[in-house]
Amino acid sequence: MTQTGIAPDVVPPGKAVATLAGGCFWCLEAVYDELRGVASVESGYMGGAQPAPSYEEVCSGRTGHAEVVRITFDPQAVSFRELLEVFFVIHDPTTLNRQGNDVGTQYRSAIFYHDDEQKRVAEAVMTDLAARGVYDDPIVTELAPADTFWMAESYHQEYFARNPAQPYCMWVVAEKVGKFRKHFLAKLRR
Repeated sequence: MTQTGIAPDVVPPGKAVATLAGGCFWCLEAVYDELRGVASVESGYMGGAQPAPSYEEVCSGRTGHAEVVRITFDPQAVSFRELLEVFFVIHDPTTLNRQGNDVGTQYRSAIFYHDDEQKRVAEAVMTDLAARGVYDDPIVTELAPADTFWMAESYHQEYFARNPAQPYCMWVVAEKVGKFRKHFLAKLRR
C-alpha cells in the first residue's frame, strides 16, 4: 500500500485539527468518534523520520513514530482544551513509552501541536494537572510540533466499530470507551 502524508497545516475550512498519541490508536479513535463536535478521526503515525512507514515498521520501534489519531473538529462545538481533558482521562500520561501491556516508543503519550495556541493550551493543561496532583507520578507526555501525518493502513480505520468482538477491543478499547462515557456523558454525540 502506498501511503500519502498529510502536512500539519492542512485544515478544512471552519475546522481545526489536533494530533494526539496515547497508546494504541484504536482506543483513542473509538473514544473521539463519540465526542460531540468531532468531524472525523483518522488513525496514523507521526513523530518519526521514515517517510510512509508501515504498521509493522512502526511496531518495530525503529522508525520513531507514535501511533496517533488526527482529530478534525469544529472549534465552535468543542475546544482543543476539551479534547485534552478527554485525552488525560482516557490514558495514563505518567508511563514512559507504555500504555498497559503495549510497550515501546510507538505507544508513547504525546501531543503534536499544530500552532502556538495549541502548545500554550497543552502546557497550561499539563501544568494544571500537575499542580492539582491528579496523578501520583509526573506527567511524561511529549509536547512536540506536528509534522507529517501518515495515514495508517485501511484495516486500522474505525477498528473498534468494525471489530467489537475482537479480544483486544473487548478488554482494552471498550474499557476506555466506557471510562469516557462515564466521565463525559454530557459531551457524547447524540
